[in-house]
Amino acid sequence: MQTECRNEKLEFQACGARQVVAEFNGGTITSDGGVLLLKEVEARRKIIKQFAACFTDYRDPNLIEHTVEELVGQRIYGLALGYEDLNDHDLLRRDPLLAAAVGKIDPEGQERRREADRGAALAGKSTLNRLELGSDDPAKNGRYKKIALDEKKVDDFFIDVFLQAHEKAPKWIIIDLDATDDPLHGKQEGRFFQGYYREYCYLPLYFFCGDFLLCARLRTADKQPASGALDEIKRIVKRVRERWPEVGIWFRGDSGFSRDEIMTWCEQTEGVEYIFGQAKNQRLEKLLEAEMAEAKKKFEATGQAARVFGDFQYQTLESWSQQRRVVGKAEHLEKGANPRFVVTSLSREEYPAQTLYEDHYCGRGEMENRIKEQQLELFADRTSTHYLKSNQVRLWLSSVAYVLMNEMRRLGLAGTEMEQAQCGTIRLKLLKIGAQVRVTVRRVIVRLASSYPFQELFLAIYRRLRGMEPLRC
Repeated sequence: MQTECRNEKLEFQACGARQVVAEFNGGTITSDGGVLLLKEVEARRKIIKQFAACFTDYRDPNLIEHTVEELVGQRIYGLALGYEDLNDHDLLRRDPLLAAAVGKIDPEGQERRREADRGAALAGKSTLNRLELGSDDPAKNGRYKKIALDEKKVDDFFIDVFLQAHEKAPKWIIIDLDATDDPLHGKQEGRFFQGYYREYCYLPLYFFCGDFLLCARLRTADKQPASGALDEIKRIVKRVRERWPEVGIWFRGDSGFSRDEIMTWCEQTEGVEYIFGQAKNQRLEKLLEAEMAEAKKKFEATGQAARVFGDFQYQTLESWSQQRRVVGKAEHLEKGANPRFVVTSLSREEYPAQTLYEDHYCGRGEMENRIKEQQLELFADRTSTHYLKSNQVRLWLSSVAYVLMNEMRRLGLAGTEMEQAQCGTIRLKLLKIGAQVRVTVRRVIVRLASSYPFQELFLAIYRRLRGMEPLRC
């Protein structure tokens, strides 16, 4: 709607002898010119297309203006660009460049059916909300719940994307699993006060293989960290082995996952190994006494942190069904003794204690960075709907945005100074680009800011992506 301030000339602080004046008359401008790169990633990897196929649309085809794939694309691109809230889309729906990225044939929305919608090619918050508030039985849940999501297909989707990224099977892979807190600030379904985190929260469970997300499962916080983990492990192994029958699989996690049922299943499954943290106790510390004394002696002699490793067989008094190999790290720091333990199915002949701990177990810390990317930079903690099920959908949408951004990093940034950049840095430097957009009958013309400081990197990524063959699926 036109307002009087649109043509008002605004005067700001002078720049030397020059006046600084501004007006709202610059034409159609977007701050998200880099969405063009995300669109190129999507054209090659078909992330959004595959995720959209997990939905079934029961709406009347004659009344649809926004397909499920367009709705999913709008939501995923929005998260990648930094728009965490559905309310943001009531303004974003008027961005012709985002509309072009989503695939709208009429990116300015001039041909919308309702006059009130003209000029806004994309969906508003209410329409997008139908993705999250879908139903298991759309035929019985009213006119607004006609889009259903198949959760099994979503589970398969994340593993499929991981498998598609590899031209040939690796010899072995390491899969990290971890639980984290998702703080709640309302009366969401399933809210529970978690004593360890000292807050009301959910307790989502994540699986990663390197930078690839394999599973994001939202759970209530009244569960243990390992609750449901074995079911996910079985599912992931089955799906991976269908494609790569000979691949070796290691599972790695903290002490919350050193549960007898998980370790026993791994031990009984050919080619599946584990390495988990093990909570310290008096019996374990006694087994490590000699190494702790040696580490203390080294520290006192040098004044530097000292480590000595122990390697022994151990069985809990009640919870484990058998003895298992435990590696102890006897460390002495300036603040005192710092013993740590891991339990593993890997043999001491192939994996000596120090190598096992430092080169293999400690690598799991990188997974925590991936979880932080999702929560802090792609809004995985935006679980503010009332229902647990719709909050799971929000977690999946954030997860798909992460998958898209990770493919951008993997395919476009490898070998550059930003190949290890986190999603927030990628967004800031490569997606947030001012651009003027003009739509003609035959073209969408995007004039990116001439002063954009990363033009050479942008061009290198563009050329690399354009030279790749699209995924066939």
